[in-house]
Amino acid sequence: MSSFRPRRWLSGGHRQTLLGYWSRRRLRWTLPAEDLVVEAGAGIRLLVRATWQAGSGERPTIVLVHGLGGCDQSSYGIATGELAWQAGWNVARMNMRGAGDGHAHCARLYNAGLDADLLAVAEALARRTPHLALTGFSLGANLVLLAMGRSSARLPAGVFAAAAVSPPLDLACCADALGHRGNRLYQRHYVRGLRAAYAQRQRILPDLYEPGRERRLRTVREFDHHITARYGGFADADDYYARSSAGPWLTRIDRPTLILAAEDDPFIPAGAVARWPLPESGLVRREMTPTGGHVGFVAPTRAPGRFWAAERVIAFLQGAWEGRRAPARLDGADPAA
Repeated sequence: MSSFRPRRWLSGGHRQTLLGYWSRRRLRWTLPAEDLVVEAGAGIRLLVRATWQAGSGERPTIVLVHGLGGCDQSSYGIATGELAWQAGWNVARMNMRGAGDGHAHCARLYNAGLDADLLAVAEALARRTPHLALTGFSLGANLVLLAMGRSSARLPAGVFAAAAVSPPLDLACCADALGHRGNRLYQRHYVRGLRAAYAQRQRILPDLYEPGRERRLRTVREFDHHITARYGGFADADDYYARSSAGPWLTRIDRPTLILAAEDDPFIPAGAVARWPLPESGLVRREMTPTGGHVGFVAPTRAPGRFWAAERVIAFLQGAWEGRRAPARLDGADPAA
């Protein structure tokens, strides 16, 4: 792999995080896309936007899962999807429950523990294109790893690899880190979006969601305690975080998986990523760069928006795809023969 080498003056967690947004803010998906509506349970319908190559059934498909407050138009997903397309992959951009234009199909709240939704999407796509690689960013990265670990036995056989960029593997630790003084900008950004999203859902589903419940909430933890837990079937925020964090499930992953994070991520402490044991199989790679921020990774790269992480993810997934397709050698055969 090529190492992450940002310009010297672009290093630093906050700088990389904010530059990531700034560098990719104008990216838009311009290729034709087919809207697929996936049934994921009683009243749960998920919008997936898929862009197919010619001969799509024989090509690998990258399934992109956005982070908190994102959707299929999130710039990090678009940068990664464009690079995957250039490499000959199909691209499927998933919206979590009610995210983006998906609210027209299902206005329910999503959370970090709904791996069953991702399984439903993978199963639906596998009927069209059986070779799938799951890729998530931030909250979506936790969801991908949760599906790969906790739900490994239920994954379609065609899911051959996964990648997770800036995953909050310990949700409680990350929610607390958002409360640090230096992270007020991010806290306000996320809470503003969460409150607006709840108010929108309440207007659409007034019999389900209590009006005004979001008005006095000031932190992500408060939102998760009073809203996510209440409507997600959890006792409180701590119960939600404990039951939805992917960290404890990493040892159950049985397919090639990349975990990519930065040591200077402002609100995902390095220890919250590094401390979890990995499976003895060696199938899971944990790569932590000294800088990169939160889904920042801004450096010279082939990927749109200077998103180096996209290049690393596609290189890893392409390697897993080529390894899957390589014919098995006879025992004792000379690999150089």
